[in-house]
Amino acid sequence: MTPEPTRLVLPTPRAVADAAAAHLLLRIDEVLARDPEAQLALTGGSLGSALWRSVLDDPRSELIDWSRVRVWWGDERWLPLGDPDRNDTQNDAAGLERLGLDPAMVHRVLGPDQVSTAEESAAAYAATIKAHGKGSWDVVLLGMGPDGHIASLFPRHPAQRVTDALTVAVHDSPKPPPTRVSLTFECLERTQSVLLLVAGAEKADAVAAAHRPGVTGWDVPASVPRGSRETVWFLDMAAAGP
Repeated sequence: MTPEPTRLVLPTPRAVADAAAAHLLLRIDEVLARDPEAQLALTGGSLGSALWRSVLDDPRSELIDWSRVRVWWGDERWLPLGDPDRNDTQNDAAGLERLGLDPAMVHRVLGPDQVSTAEESAAAYAATIKAHGKGSWDVVLLGMGPDGHIASLFPRHPAQRVTDALTVAVHDSPKPPPTRVSLTFECLERTQSVLLLVAGAEKADAVAAAHRPGVTGWDVPASVPRGSRETVWFLDMAAAGP
């Protein structure tokens, strides 16, 4: 039975990043103690990048064999590789690229400089997941927008309706840029640990809605992903609400 989500309320966004980093390092260490590699799906956004600064500041990160960690992204803006607005570019700049990851185990979404359409990009990403994935993620990291979206799955957006697929090309995103590639709900739910990092008073209503009984993913996408081991919301006091 999938456990109910838990909430950890921290005083500041930096405390959210620090706590999530410590939790992530613990889970990676546990996985590497039993498996040849750990597989993570990463997130963008300000907290998604702040997390890697916190990881680098945590002395426990030096005990991790990062060459055995395989990383992906839960979604990506369909922009050329290296564009400063891409999630992977921002994560790299925040410290991800300084961890000692094996470049062959860092799986980036192809941009318009590499393929002609977002559909081609999504298909290539799904093929890579099938080729190198373990069948489920060890950890999925997610941010959340003020509208309750996670990855690039937005409220009442047709991309949510894609089933029997690992990835989806997202068009007409309500948040720029309009074209993106995202993991689907089905793919995101194949995970042991789901960690959501959320900060800011503008997100408090969506946090409350995601925990409301009877809420649907169509209205609040953040309510959907659940880890088979745990789902942990790391919230600052503003996002937690009254």
